[in-house]
Amino acid sequence: MCGHVTLELDIQLLRDILNEAYGVKTMTLNHYKPRYNIAPSQPVLSVINDGVSNRAGYLKWGFVPSWSKDSSIGNKLFNARSETLALKPTFKDAFSTKRCLILASSFYEWQSHSSDKTPYRIALKESPLMPMAGLWSSYKTPDNTKIYTCTIITTQANDMIKNIHNRMPVILSPNQLNAWLNPKNKDVLALQSMLSPYASKSMTMHPVSTLVNNVKIDHEDCIRPL
Repeated sequence: MCGHVTLELDIQLLRDILNEAYGVKTMTLNHYKPRYNIAPSQPVLSVINDGVSNRAGYLKWGFVPSWSKDSSIGNKLFNARSETLALKPTFKDAFSTKRCLILASSFYEWQSHSSDKTPYRIALKESPLMPMAGLWSSYKTPDNTKIYTCTIITTQANDMIKNIHNRMPVILSPNQLNAWLNPKNKDVLALQSMLSPYASKSMTMHPVSTLVNNVKIDHEDCIRPL
């Protein structure tokens, strides 16, 4: 699973990467600040394609299907298993037309022990920004307010991460981004083939403080290696 992420880039560097690597011309970053402990139910920076161009802005982390009667279901749907996306009614339509990228500098995962858990911070070696595959949805509340939500897709852990957990987020490579974001792309087999574990050799992992267990703590000490 993937339950906490970070996004601590300098805003100008973030703007440059969005423009140059992701082809984003329209970005809503008015309230951006570096984050060291982002959890489900909070906004996450995402990229979608509106049918014409790529746009960056915030989605609420926790998927609420458009047909749901209760938005609280999003508290449980912050991850979606890659193996069943095309089959489950909850995600099937979004997998077809509402795919997104959820952007992070790193994510946390916990290794279970007999009496406690050790958190690890996991990042890419050669890129400050990690594009995780996701799905998004628009949901209208009973008072007709629209909320936009998302989920991070997970897959089997790679050789490095499986030492601490059996799942990891799907991280896309640069040559996969446009095909993933394109809402006109209906090639289910090709899309499904993208949802594989990222190479261990291209990632780094180190233990961090249990401060990250508390979602109210959000500062640089969360990412400091032990």
